[in-house]
Amino acid sequence: MSVSYIHLPPEAQLPSVGEAGPFKSVLVLEQAVSADWQNRVSEWLVKSGCLYMMAWGAECSSWDDSVDWANISVAGVDDIPDDQFVMTTWHADEPLSETFWFAGFTAHHPTVHLEHVVIIDIGPTNRESQTLQAYKEAQTQFD
Repeated sequence: MSVSYIHLPPEAQLPSVGEAGPFKSVLVLEQAVSADWQNRVSEWLVKSGCLYMMAWGAECSSWDDSVDWANISVAGVDDIPDDQFVMTTWHADEPLSETFWFAGFTAHHPTVHLEHVVIIDIGPTNRESQTLQAYKEAQTQFD
């Protein structure tokens, strides 16, 4: 499984996710953001190919709903095709290491095999090396 990192300061322009294809995302939420920007990020995730979103950190439960609504907005209000349905979870009461472990071992889409994890770090500080190292360590946490 491949892993990539995107630092996303609040209210920033949204970058391309690249050629990840369908992917899982872990939102590491260092701080709360405006509802408008959260909705834009949620729609960007869905349009970029995210099929499993895990939110951890500040106000993470609101991201579960936001991405669900974005999925309906992008795919339509009628029945969403199975291969376009975005799974969402939020992890308010657990360490980030457990959310990272969950992303690697438990987060599976029911119809699409997801080979890539995109960690999206929402906050003022770029923490790429420490975040990727924490993800790597979490994958051996329960060996």
